[in-house]
Amino acid sequence: MRSVSDRTVHYGVRKFNFKDQIVFENDNYIAISKPAGVSSLHERLGLANSVIEQAKKYDQNLQLCHRLDKETSGVLLLSKHTKAYANAAVAFEKRQVTKVYHAISDGLHSVTDMVIDLPLITTRSGRSAINKQKGKPSKTVVNSIEHFGHFTLMECRPESGRQHQIRIHLASQNASIAADEVYGGKIPFLSRFKRGFTSNKREEERPMIERFALHAYSLALQDIDGTLLEIVADYPKDFGVFIKLLRKYDKASGF
Repeated sequence: MRSVSDRTVHYGVRKFNFKDQIVFENDNYIAISKPAGVSSLHERLGLANSVIEQAKKYDQNLQLCHRLDKETSGVLLLSKHTKAYANAAVAFEKRQVTKVYHAISDGLHSVTDMVIDLPLITTRSGRSAINKQKGKPSKTVVNSIEHFGHFTLMECRPESGRQHQIRIHLASQNASIAADEVYGGKIPFLSRFKRGFTSNKREEERPMIERFALHAYSLALQDIDGTLLEIVADYPKDFGVFIKLLRKYDKASGF
């Protein structure tokens, strides 16, 4: 059986329309809802579909204020000019940006403002790892939002911005993100929950979601004039369908 990572080899090269993904715009910033499978920056393989490349076609002055992992969907902020970029850069550096992610984790978890404070390093393989001696300070605050039969919808608020931070922090609590095989997540199949499920014998059953279930739901920071910007990106289709399937076929009990 192929893994999710095998299935998504071609997922990230699909074209997307930058203008159609805009969820916020003023004189200083544009925010888009980045689709999963699209890189924030140019890829080493030269695949011409990164956010920054499409952004430059829309407005040559646009600059990324931060990044999202390729398979993470959600809010991504870009600046329109150097003063706006500098304002955002200072806010991110001083941790004055509030970032909220939603993740669907394996297992049932009931937590309220749980603080995961575990230092992280990046290994030679490109993955992140917990290292209390050499790791950089990394903190994530987690809350349960909704319980299903075998999964939990979690709110994650990273106070630092380390590579794969939310993914490995949740994994450290036995709450790996669904379909995140790199950090212990299981591939979710509908046949596990739906009674009488029969798959097409000619085709391999597809997962309920074909990438790890992590979405950058909202971002808040002060604009140049001190106005608070609060930007939300609704769930993309694949994330929303996954939740609908869980609500229908993997109903919670005891919560």
